[in-house]
Amino acid sequence: MRAEKVWELLFPRRCPFCHEIVPVEGEMICPDCRRFVRKYYLIREPVCKRCGKALSRMETEYCMDCMVHRRSFDGGISLFRYGRRPFKPIPGKKPGYEKHYMGESILRFKYHNCREYADYYIEELMCQYGSRLMRLHPDVIIPVPVHPARRRMRGYNQAEILAEKLGQVLDIEVCTDLLIRVKKTRPQKELNDEQRLRNLTEAFAVSGQVPREYRTVLLIDDIYTTGSTMEACSRKLKKAGVYRVFCISICSGQVPDGK
Repeated sequence: MRAEKVWELLFPRRCPFCHEIVPVEGEMICPDCRRFVRKYYLIREPVCKRCGKALSRMETEYCMDCMVHRRSFDGGISLFRYGRRPFKPIPGKKPGYEKHYMGESILRFKYHNCREYADYYIEELMCQYGSRLMRLHPDVIIPVPVHPARRRMRGYNQAEILAEKLGQVLDIEVCTDLLIRVKKTRPQKELNDEQRLRNLTEAFAVSGQVPREYRTVLLIDDIYTTGSTMEACSRKLKKAGVYRVFCISICSGQVPDGK
């Protein structure tokens, strides 16, 4: 019996949405959950033309964050809405199914060692945006780094796992040691917008010289909120010589539309 089969028998894949064992062999998510996530959580137009967050009005081009704050990155994609979506209980589902949401999935991925969820996230990312990413002709994928102390505590950097998976699919180099975190900052959720960016300004650094072939970078992270983290990283990369930075996030919140 192949090692992969033995591993699947001992540790069956769990659904990144409902966290139950995936009932179909070879699938990364329950078929019902896949349809449900695409219906309620997948971000579709209208989206912010700069960061890719969901907007509520078709006539709006940018979210309020991108209207108010200068952006160093050149564009962005966000795959799922983070927060709970309103819907009625589904007949045939276990009580409480309606309480699941994609933000919960990301938290399990990030803090509870559910690393296999990355397979589904990247599969869905490529399904929805693969052709767009390839048209960018990226030279390298760079994950948003975490402070070494946080990495030791968690045992991994969730953005790095996403980068490695995406790099395998796109057959693009992944660089995990160019952009580094040099300062342990306060949790971003405790701060307002202005404090977030100030909190991160000196948190990142570019280690060494950026290779000349790194002209277009895909910068990837799990969660996008106000964009302060992506902005801080993009500023450092561009100051070091990168020509274009395109941001990818798995989940993002929704903010009021710009006017």
